[in-house]
Amino acid sequence: MSDTPTSPLFDPEERKSGVPAAVAPEDRASEWEDGLPDELRDDCPDGDDAADVGSGAEDGGDFGAGPGGSDGRLWVVATPLGNGADLSPRAREVLQRVDVVLAEDTRRTGLLFKRLGMRARRFVSFHDHNERTRAAGVLRLLADGAEIALVSDAGTPLLSDPGYRLVRACREQGVPVSPVPGPTAPAAALSAAGLPPLPFTFLGFLPRAASEARALLARYGGPGAPPTTLVFFERKDRLAATLELAHAALGPREVCVARELTKVHEEFIVGRLGEAGWLPGELLGELTVVVGPPEEPDAQTREEVLAVAAEERAAGGRPKDVARRVQARVRGWSVKQVYELLRDAQGGRDGR
Repeated sequence: MSDTPTSPLFDPEERKSGVPAAVAPEDRASEWEDGLPDELRDDCPDGDDAADVGSGAEDGGDFGAGPGGSDGRLWVVATPLGNGADLSPRAREVLQRVDVVLAEDTRRTGLLFKRLGMRARRFVSFHDHNERTRAAGVLRLLADGAEIALVSDAGTPLLSDPGYRLVRACREQGVPVSPVPGPTAPAAALSAAGLPPLPFTFLGFLPRAASEARALLARYGGPGAPPTTLVFFERKDRLAATLELAHAALGPREVCVARELTKVHEEFIVGRLGEAGWLPGELLGELTVVVGPPEEPDAQTREEVLAVAAEERAAGGRPKDVARRVQARVRGWSVKQVYELLRDAQGGRDGR
């Protein structure tokens, strides 16, 4: 794309050829070369494929017994959203030490390793379409003492990426699972959007079917809906239609579209659901959408509250009960505020 940054993570020339030969194995005599379960073997062809990278770092941290030991562990490792400098030293150390890196896209992760000067023992693809079939083989490696890292294409795994079933299976079988925290698009977008950050609800990618997306958004709109900020991912070709759905389901709210987070052309575009003209006609890059909570209506005036109170007094009940009924009918007043208003108003009449 024309907005590809020139950071250590992005090299337009190398995009064309996949992982360069420099990351191909120099020594393929890994203990795991012939020890992969059948479910994982088809990812390890000979040659310069990114699914078969060179031997890892010889030093770096004590991460368990490794091959043949009894201390297998799954590491859930966050990788950069777009700026290679965001990879933590701990993540770098773990990724180069483990026996296998489970990658959503082995070529993309291979490029990340190359551009950051890293080497891995082995990549194996692990994505939405093969997670169920590959989990058993991964669990066998872990049971044999392997150290395995799970990464997504960018950001923190499991947050709208594969891995949940594997982590759950590890927990059920007593296999240790450790996170290596780092970049995550929902938190990054929320932190710089300028909208209320708490509480917030992350929805991942909205359903493709418009009816399903509308039903999901409708849970957060209308009377009784939770006053939460919403964060979700969307594709550029669906964004305009999704924002229209959001307006129909949620009503007018503030919204921020964050694109190309942490990259050279990072941008935060702010506007309001239901208003035209604020969204550019064409957006490039990956998009994270932040929709603000329901907007508090203007508080009703003292006179309006007293008028409602007169009706509720006529219905009878203790003063606190009357205050609760009034509060339920007016905007911008708490029960305590209504009670104090009624008390003061009653005191003024008694003093006349």
